[in-house]
Formats: sequence, structure tokens, C-alpha cells
Amino acid sequence: MIRPCTVVISGKGGTGKTTVAALLIDALVAAGERPVLAVDADPNTNLHEALGVAVTETLGSMREEAFTRSIPPGMDRMGYVRYRFHRALVEAEGYDLLAMGRPEGSGCYCFPNALLTECIETLERGYRFVIVDSEAGMEHIARGTVRSPDVLLITSDPGARGMRTASRIRDLAEALGLSRDRVYLVINRDREDAGTGSDIPLIARIPEDPGVGDADLAGTPIVGIPEDSPARVAVRALAGWLVGECARRRG
Repeated sequence: MIRPCTVVISGKGGTGKTTVAALLIDALVAAGERPVLAVDADPNTNLHEALGVAVTETLGSMREEAFTRSIPPGMDRMGYVRYRFHRALVEAEGYDLLAMGRPEGSGCYCFPNALLTECIETLERGYRFVIVDSEAGMEHIARGTVRSPDVLLITSDPGARGMRTASRIRDLAEALGLSRDRVYLVINRDREDAGTGSDIPLIARIPEDPGVGDADLAGTPIVGIPEDSPARVAVRALAGWLVGECARRRG
């Protein structure tokens, strides 16, 4: 069985990570690179809205005691873990979605993070791609929640502050052991006259797209924008590059 290609999408808040993730998942499925495992690793869960599917259970809503003291008779812990994971999976055409969500009540994300780690290791073998829409920063790589990805896509707007943040994320990823040749820059809401001012390899420029803004305002799925919309066309090209890059890395 071919190991899936893991792509983590990071960047500072407000740069359109979720938009890029949703359009990328849609483009990979349309290209026949299915099934895809989509992981919404941001506690502020909204990837499902961009994709147009409903989430009924998140990892954050799961209680630790259920995995220690409430395992049904005749089922071991690993069997129960698999059962709960599959209940939390949203099955859609060509992809499955797993949402991190927020833990119930007060407390840290330690248990949901541990579940996410176990979940990805348990489920990923059946997928061609794993696309992780991460929260701002590198927490999931730092904690080992997401193992070293094949590709890290850092999204940024074309502004100077965004580029500085992108460089800091790249440096942090490198300090955590991720090879620099796996890190690429995606400029979202790009302008034709914008430079990068960054030494991170630029792999995609996604133009400002009125269709994306209209979908946001209307609360409709991002993946519903027209096939020939500028953002969709740019992300389709990005998906094509990823398919080739992941094939090269698989050797």
C-alpha cells in the first residue's frame, strides 16, 4: 500500500489557510487523487463549512474517561478508538473529514491532541493524500501530533508582515527538524505587482477572487465558486504540482 502524502497548510491567522485547504482538497479529488483525508486541526473548526459538509462530532468533544473506563464489553481500547474515530469521520465524495474542535469545558488540548496523533496513525494508510488545515503556527508539528509532513505550505498575504511571519514559521519548522526543501510559500489574495521579499520558494500565487469574498459573505461553501474562478484555477495548478512532487518524493 502506498504511503499517503501529508501536506500541512500553515500561516498566520487571516491569510486564507482554510480557503486554500478546501480548494486543494476539491482539486485533488477532481483529479482522481482519492480518497483524501482532510484534517481540520484548528480548534476554530470551519473547514467543513468551506467544503459544504456537516460535522456532528469532533475530537475535542470526546472525553478521556470514555477511552479508559467506558469501553463497551467485548471491545479492547484500540477497537474502541477505531470505532470512535470512524464515528467522528465525515464521509463525503472522494474524501473524509476529521475535525479537531475545542475541548468541552476548561482545560488544555492534551487529550484531543493525543487522539489526533493516534487517529492519523490509525487511519492514514487508506488515503492517497492527507491535507491538514492547521492552526496558526507550528503546534501540531512541535507536539508531534502531525508527523513530519512531506510538504509544508505556508500561506501568506502579500504584505510585509505576512512575509515576516512566513519566514518565522519556516525557521521554527526547520528548528523542529523539518527539512527546508519541504517548505514552500503560497501567496493568497495576490496582487500582480506584489513581490515576496522572502527566500522561501514560491510555489503558488492565488489571485484576489471576488467569488471567494462573495461565498464568505453569503456563508456558502468555498468549493461552490465557479470552475473558472481565478482562485480555483490557481489552486488546481497547485494540486497538479503537489501530485508530481509527492510522486517524486515517494521515489
